[in-house]
Amino acid sequence: MIYIAPSILAADYAALGADVEKVPNADLIHVDIMDGHFVPNLSFGPDVTRAVNRVTDQFLDIHMMIEEPERWFETYIDAGGDRLVFHIEASKDHVEAAKKLHDLGVEAGFAIKPGTPIEPYLDDLEHFEEVMVMSVEPGFGGQKFMPEVLSKVRTLRDFIADAGLSTVIGIDGGIGEATIAQAAEAGVESFVAGSAVFGAQDPAQAVESLRTIARDVQETA
Repeated sequence: MIYIAPSILAADYAALGADVEKVPNADLIHVDIMDGHFVPNLSFGPDVTRAVNRVTDQFLDIHMMIEEPERWFETYIDAGGDRLVFHIEASKDHVEAAKKLHDLGVEAGFAIKPGTPIEPYLDDLEHFEEVMVMSVEPGFGGQKFMPEVLSKVRTLRDFIADAGLSTVIGIDGGIGEATIAQAAEAGVESFVAGSAVFGAQDPAQAVESLRTIARDVQETA
C-alpha cells in the first residue's frame, strides 16, 4: 500500500480548513506538534488539531515533536488524533507508551531522527503500527531530503518482512516528485509531503502524482 500524508505545516494558516479540503484524496492528514523544547520551533497545538478534525473525516496522523509526549496523549486523542507518533528520543519507555496509546484506542507510531540508529528498536516494532524515519532534522519545514537515512529504511524493510510484521514504514522531510521514488524503492510506504502538496497549484493533483510515482516503483520492485 501507498499512503500520502499532506503536512499542514506547509498549508496556509489563515485558510487552514480550506486547504485541508483541497486534499480529499489524501490518505492521512499529517499534523506537526512542536513545543520549542524538543525542537527549536513552535507549531500547532490541540486547538488547531481539533479545528482540523472538525473540517475533515480523514485520518489524523499526529507527529509529536515534544518532550514528555506521554503527558499529552489524552489531550491529542481528545482533539481528534487517530495515530500518535512520538519521538523515540523523547520517550522514557516507548513500549509502555505504545501500550498506553492502544489502551486509549488509537494507533501508535514512533519517529526517529536522522542521526539515531534504528537497530536498538527493531525488536520492539511489533508494538507499533508505524515507524517514521525523519529525512530532515525535525522542527522546520522545507528542508532538503537526506538520502543517507534510506539505509535505515532498508534495515526496517528487511526486518519487518523477516518477522512477518505489518508495521508501516513512513518518511518525513523533503518528500516531493524528485525524491519520492528513491524513498519508495528503499521500502517506504507512507510519505509525508508538505510544500510538494500545499505549494502546488492543484494540491489534490499533487497528491495523485506523488502516489502514482511511489506506486509505480513499488509495483516494479
